[in-house]
Amino acid sequence: MSSPLQYYRSLPPVAKTYTVACLMTTVAFHMELYEVSNIALYYSDVFKRFQVWRLITNFFFLGGFSLPFGFRILTILYYGVSLERGAFDKRTADYVWMFVFGAISLLVMAAIPLLWSPFKGPAMVFMIVYVWSRENPNARVNIQGLVEIKGFYLPWVMLGIDTILGHPWMPAIQGIAAGHIYYFCTVLYPLSTGKNYFKTPLWVHKLVAFWGEGYQLNAPVRQDPDAGVAFRGRSYRLGGPSRGSARPPGSSSTSSAQEGPNGPAQPTGNTADGVAFRGRSHRLGAR
Repeated sequence: MSSPLQYYRSLPPVAKTYTVACLMTTVAFHMELYEVSNIALYYSDVFKRFQVWRLITNFFFLGGFSLPFGFRILTILYYGVSLERGAFDKRTADYVWMFVFGAISLLVMAAIPLLWSPFKGPAMVFMIVYVWSRENPNARVNIQGLVEIKGFYLPWVMLGIDTILGHPWMPAIQGIAAGHIYYFCTVLYPLSTGKNYFKTPLWVHKLVAFWGEGYQLNAPVRQDPDAGVAFRGRSYRLGGPSRGSARPPGSSSTSSAQEGPNGPAQPTGNTADGVAFRGRSHRLGAR
């Protein structure tokens, strides 16, 4: 059985990053490090006070520590990880684009007064579940050990459970709608027409390449070789000449041979080829 640290390291990067961001947001809230109203989605503050971070931070708050919060975290860890390892395997940039596309869709919905809510994190969770259900429509899902359903119906069953438990159903509806818009624009429409107007933008590929996590097949940009490297130095051969070291004028790369009374002498011991001593060779037993 793997330890918690091993499990954490085994998680794919996108789902892991979103889960950690949601956890840290709630932990900081309970430690009273910030007021929850400072990260909520208020368009008046975004446009009048230029508090643009609200367009992002509202997706990281899933509520305070409670049973619904734990259920949403487990949903991301199961269905989000399953998506990243399954349908989006080796497609990290496409998976990041799914989150970005969903966030933009939910922000547009929030501009309508009847659909506004201060936090879109729960809706994002339902979007993940909806996309998973479309990618795995025939998967068998066990609901609390009571009933087994096909994966295609999972979002609607979860919506019914949330309604029975008294949770607001509007975030679930918006998440399902955002997931359907994404799936239609990036999967269904391209399959029927052969045209993909909503393919992953180049800037998302560049962002993932700079991030240095995950892998994208046929990526239009190369991964940044320095991503995640704290220090990159120069390498030198042990005992070899230093890079950029000066040589005396008139000296050559090899040692000069000294003339002796019996002809040319052998090269001196300090040679440039790295040999510390070179002597004469004689065959054993020969005169």
